[in-house]
Amino acid sequence: MAAEEEAKELLKKAQGDPTTLNEFVERRLAGEPLAWIVGRAPFADLDIRIDPGVYVPRWQSTELVHRAVSQLPPRGTAIDLCTGSGALAIAIRRARPCAHIVGTDIDDRAVRCARANGIAAYKGDLFDPLPRDLEGTVDVVVAVTPYVPTPALVHLPRDTLKFEPVSFYDGGPDGTIYLRRVAAEAPRFLRPGGTLLLEVGGDQPELLWDQLEFLGYTNCSAWSDEDGDIRGLGATMRRRPA
Repeated sequence: MAAEEEAKELLKKAQGDPTTLNEFVERRLAGEPLAWIVGRAPFADLDIRIDPGVYVPRWQSTELVHRAVSQLPPRGTAIDLCTGSGALAIAIRRARPCAHIVGTDIDDRAVRCARANGIAAYKGDLFDPLPRDLEGTVDVVVAVTPYVPTPALVHLPRDTLKFEPVSFYDGGPDGTIYLRRVAAEAPRFLRPGGTLLLEVGGDQPELLWDQLEFLGYTNCSAWSDEDGDIRGLGATMRRRPA
Protein backbone atom coordinates (compact mmCIF):
# COMPACT_ATOMS: atom_id res chain seq x y z
CA MET A 1 0.00 0.00 0.00
CA ALA A 2 1.34 3.44 -0.96
CA ALA A 3 2.27 5.92 1.77
CA GLU A 4 -0.57 8.25 0.75
CA GLU A 5 -3.11 5.44 1.07
CA GLU A 6 -1.70 4.42 4.43
CA ALA A 7 -2.00 8.02 5.64
CA LYS A 8 -5.66 8.07 4.63
CA GLU A 9 -6.25 4.85 6.58
CA LEU A 10 -4.61 6.30 9.70
CA LEU A 11 -6.57 9.54 9.40
CA LYS A 12 -9.82 7.63 9.08
CA LYS A 13 -9.05 5.44 12.08
CA ALA A 14 -8.03 8.43 14.24
CA GLN A 15 -11.40 10.09 13.58
CA GLY A 16 -9.96 13.58 13.69
CA ASP A 17 -8.17 13.22 17.03
CA PRO A 18 -4.62 14.69 16.61
CA THR A 19 -3.23 12.87 19.65
CA THR A 20 -4.53 9.52 18.45
CA LEU A 21 -3.27 10.20 14.92
CA ASN A 22 0.19 11.02 16.23
CA GLU A 23 0.22 7.77 18.20
CA PHE A 24 -0.80 5.81 15.11
CA VAL A 25 1.88 7.48 12.98
CA GLU A 26 4.56 6.71 15.55
CA ARG A 27 3.49 3.07 15.68
CA ARG A 28 3.55 2.81 11.90
CA LEU A 29 6.94 4.51 11.62
CA ALA A 30 8.26 1.98 14.12
CA GLY A 31 7.23 -0.74 11.68
CA GLU A 32 4.05 -2.08 13.26
CA PRO A 33 1.79 -3.60 10.58
CA LEU A 34 -0.79 -1.10 9.37
CA ALA A 35 -3.52 -3.73 9.70
CA TRP A 36 -2.85 -4.05 13.43
CA ILE A 37 -3.24 -0.30 13.87
CA VAL A 38 -6.40 0.22 11.81
CA GLY A 39 -7.88 -3.22 12.50
CA ARG A 40 -8.52 -4.07 8.85
CA ALA A 41 -6.66 -5.29 5.76
CA PRO A 42 -7.65 -5.64 2.10
CA PHE A 43 -7.63 -9.14 0.67
CA ALA A 44 -9.19 -10.45 -2.55
CA ASP A 45 -11.33 -7.29 -2.89
CA LEU A 46 -12.60 -7.75 0.65
CA ASP A 47 -12.04 -5.73 3.83
CA ILE A 48 -10.93 -8.22 6.48
CA ARG A 49 -10.91 -7.63 10.22
CA ILE A 50 -7.38 -8.12 11.58
CA ASP A 51 -6.82 -8.11 15.34
CA PRO A 52 -3.41 -7.14 16.80
CA GLY A 53 -1.04 -10.08 16.75
CA VAL A 54 -2.88 -11.92 13.97
CA TYR A 55 -1.14 -12.76 10.69
CA VAL A 56 -1.91 -10.25 7.93
CA PRO A 57 -2.94 -11.97 4.66
CA ARG A 58 -0.75 -11.26 1.62
CA TRP A 59 -1.83 -10.60 -1.95
CA GLN A 60 -0.07 -13.73 -3.29
CA SER A 61 -2.52 -15.92 -1.39
CA THR A 62 -5.40 -14.78 -3.58
CA GLU A 63 -4.45 -17.36 -6.21
CA LEU A 64 -5.08 -20.07 -3.63
CA VAL A 65 -8.59 -18.69 -3.26
CA HIS A 66 -9.24 -18.74 -7.03
CA ARG A 67 -8.04 -22.32 -7.31
CA ALA A 68 -9.95 -23.46 -4.23
CA VAL A 69 -13.17 -21.97 -5.57
CA SER A 70 -12.68 -23.70 -8.92
CA GLN A 71 -12.41 -27.08 -7.18
CA LEU A 72 -15.10 -26.60 -4.52
CA PRO A 73 -18.65 -27.69 -5.41
CA PRO A 74 -21.41 -25.22 -4.47
CA ARG A 75 -22.33 -27.34 -1.45
CA GLY A 76 -18.92 -28.87 -0.92
CA THR A 77 -16.57 -28.81 2.07
CA ALA A 78 -13.26 -26.98 2.46
CA ILE A 79 -10.66 -26.74 5.21
CA ASP A 80 -8.42 -23.69 5.62
CA LEU A 81 -5.40 -24.61 7.73
CA CYS A 82 -3.43 -21.90 9.58
CA THR A 83 -6.44 -19.73 8.90
CA GLY A 84 -5.24 -16.66 10.83
CA SER A 85 -7.96 -14.03 10.44
CA GLY A 86 -9.92 -16.43 8.25
CA ALA A 87 -9.19 -14.31 5.15
CA LEU A 88 -8.93 -17.21 2.69
CA ALA A 89 -11.99 -18.91 4.11
CA ILE A 90 -13.97 -15.66 3.89
CA ALA A 91 -12.98 -15.13 0.27
CA ILE A 92 -13.84 -18.72 -0.64
CA ARG A 93 -17.17 -18.43 1.14
CA ARG A 94 -18.04 -15.32 -0.86
CA ALA A 95 -17.89 -17.41 -4.05
CA ARG A 96 -19.39 -20.55 -2.48
CA PRO A 97 -21.89 -19.26 0.13
CA CYS A 98 -23.60 -22.65 0.51
CA ALA A 99 -20.37 -24.59 1.05
CA HIS A 100 -19.19 -25.84 4.44
CA ILE A 101 -15.91 -24.05 5.20
CA VAL A 102 -13.92 -24.43 8.41
CA GLY A 103 -10.54 -23.22 9.58
CA THR A 104 -7.94 -24.17 12.14
CA ASP A 105 -5.16 -22.26 13.86
CA ILE A 106 -2.92 -22.94 16.80
CA ASP A 107 -3.06 -19.33 18.02
CA ASP A 108 -5.85 -18.15 20.34
CA ARG A 109 -5.88 -14.64 18.88
CA ALA A 110 -6.21 -15.95 15.35
CA VAL A 111 -9.09 -18.26 16.27
CA ARG A 112 -10.96 -15.44 18.01
CA CYS A 113 -10.39 -13.16 15.03
CA ALA A 114 -11.52 -15.76 12.49
CA ARG A 115 -14.64 -16.45 14.53
CA ALA A 116 -15.36 -12.72 14.73
CA ASN A 117 -15.12 -12.75 10.93
CA GLY A 118 -17.80 -15.43 10.81
CA ILE A 119 -15.59 -18.46 10.19
CA ALA A 120 -16.07 -21.73 12.06
CA ALA A 121 -12.53 -21.86 13.42
CA TYR A 122 -11.08 -24.61 15.62
CA LYS A 123 -8.06 -24.10 17.88
CA GLY A 124 -5.32 -26.64 17.48
CA ASP A 125 -2.46 -27.95 15.39
CA LEU A 126 -3.34 -28.34 11.70
CA PHE A 127 -5.97 -31.12 11.36
CA ASP A 128 -5.95 -32.15 15.05
CA PRO A 129 -8.97 -30.13 16.28
CA LEU A 130 -11.28 -30.96 13.38
CA PRO A 131 -14.42 -33.09 13.86
CA ARG A 132 -13.86 -36.69 12.86
CA ASP A 133 -17.00 -36.70 10.75
CA LEU A 134 -15.12 -34.61 8.17
CA GLU A 135 -12.75 -37.47 7.44
CA GLY A 136 -12.97 -38.66 3.85
CA THR A 137 -15.52 -35.98 2.88
CA VAL A 138 -13.50 -32.84 2.15
CA ASP A 139 -13.29 -31.42 -1.37
CA VAL A 140 -10.50 -28.90 -0.80
CA VAL A 141 -7.73 -28.44 1.75
CA VAL A 142 -5.96 -25.10 1.47
CA ALA A 143 -3.06 -23.97 3.64
CA VAL A 144 -0.71 -21.04 4.08
CA THR A 145 1.67 -22.63 6.57
CA PRO A 146 5.00 -21.18 7.70
CA TYR A 147 7.28 -22.02 4.75
CA VAL A 148 10.26 -19.66 4.85
CA PRO A 149 13.49 -21.69 5.23
CA THR A 150 15.11 -20.87 8.56
CA PRO A 151 18.34 -19.57 6.94
CA ALA A 152 16.25 -17.20 4.79
CA LEU A 153 14.49 -15.52 7.72
CA VAL A 154 17.27 -12.91 7.81
CA HIS A 155 16.14 -11.73 4.37
CA LEU A 156 12.62 -10.83 5.51
CA PRO A 157 11.87 -7.09 5.79
CA ARG A 158 13.52 -5.62 8.88
CA ASP A 159 10.25 -4.76 10.61
CA THR A 160 8.60 -8.11 9.98
CA LEU A 161 10.17 -10.06 12.84
CA LYS A 162 10.39 -6.96 15.03
CA PHE A 163 6.63 -7.19 15.53
CA GLU A 164 5.50 -10.56 14.18
CA PRO A 165 6.50 -13.86 15.81
CA VAL A 166 8.99 -15.96 13.89
CA SER A 167 6.47 -18.82 14.07
CA PHE A 168 4.43 -17.05 11.37
CA TYR A 169 7.19 -17.76 8.88
CA ASP A 170 9.76 -20.34 10.00
CA GLY A 171 9.25 -23.56 8.06
CA GLY A 172 12.44 -25.29 9.16
CA PRO A 173 15.76 -25.87 7.34
CA ASP A 174 14.25 -26.02 3.84
CA GLY A 175 10.85 -24.52 4.69
CA THR A 176 8.91 -27.76 4.22
CA ILE A 177 8.35 -29.04 7.77
CA TYR A 178 4.69 -27.98 7.89
CA LEU A 179 4.10 -28.47 4.18
CA ARG A 180 5.09 -32.12 4.52
CA ARG A 181 2.89 -32.57 7.56
CA VAL A 182 -0.13 -31.13 5.76
CA ALA A 183 0.50 -33.31 2.72
CA ALA A 184 0.82 -36.41 4.91
CA GLU A 185 -2.28 -35.73 7.03
CA ALA A 186 -4.63 -34.39 4.36
CA PRO A 187 -5.47 -37.81 2.80
CA ARG A 188 -7.37 -38.71 5.97
CA PHE A 189 -9.79 -35.85 5.26
CA LEU A 190 -9.79 -35.47 1.48
CA ARG A 191 -12.34 -37.44 -0.48
CA PRO A 192 -11.04 -39.35 -3.52
CA GLY A 193 -10.59 -36.68 -6.19
CA GLY A 194 -10.26 -33.92 -3.56
CA THR A 195 -7.70 -31.14 -3.97
CA LEU A 196 -4.75 -30.06 -1.83
CA LEU A 197 -3.54 -26.47 -2.32
CA LEU A 198 -0.41 -25.17 -0.62
CA GLU A 199 1.38 -21.85 -0.69
CA VAL A 200 5.07 -22.52 -1.33
CA GLY A 201 8.17 -20.78 -2.62
CA GLY A 202 11.55 -21.33 -4.22
CA ASP A 203 12.38 -24.95 -5.00
CA GLN A 204 9.85 -26.40 -2.57
CA PRO A 205 7.63 -28.04 -5.24
CA GLU A 206 10.58 -30.15 -6.35
CA LEU A 207 11.29 -31.07 -2.73
CA LEU A 208 7.71 -32.25 -2.27
CA TRP A 209 6.97 -34.14 -5.52
CA ASP A 210 8.25 -37.53 -4.37
CA GLN A 211 6.35 -37.40 -1.09
CA LEU A 212 3.14 -36.34 -2.81
CA GLU A 213 3.39 -39.20 -5.29
CA PHE A 214 4.15 -41.69 -2.51
CA LEU A 215 1.11 -40.50 -0.56
CA GLY A 216 -1.18 -41.10 -3.52
CA TYR A 217 -1.58 -37.64 -5.00
CA THR A 218 -1.83 -37.12 -8.74
CA ASN A 219 -1.95 -34.10 -11.07
CA CYS A 220 0.73 -32.36 -9.05
CA SER A 221 1.56 -28.93 -10.43
CA ALA A 222 3.02 -25.61 -9.29
CA TRP A 223 2.26 -22.05 -10.31
CA SER A 224 4.20 -18.81 -10.41
CA ASP A 225 3.30 -15.13 -10.23
CA GLU A 226 3.81 -12.59 -13.01
CA ASP A 227 7.46 -12.19 -12.01
CA GLY A 228 8.10 -15.91 -12.35
CA ASP A 229 8.35 -16.56 -8.61
CA ILE A 230 6.91 -19.87 -7.40
CA ARG A 231 3.82 -19.20 -5.27
CA GLY A 232 1.93 -22.45 -4.80
CA LEU A 233 1.23 -26.03 -5.72
CA GLY A 234 -1.82 -28.18 -6.13
CA ALA A 235 -2.41 -31.93 -6.14
CA THR A 236 -5.37 -34.28 -6.41
CA MET A 237 -6.09 -37.18 -4.07
CA ARG A 238 -6.08 -40.33 -6.17
CA ARG A 239 -9.47 -41.86 -6.70
CA ARG A 240 -9.85 -45.28 -5.19
CA PRO A 241 -10.57 -48.15 -7.58
CA ALA A 242 -14.29 -48.86 -8.06
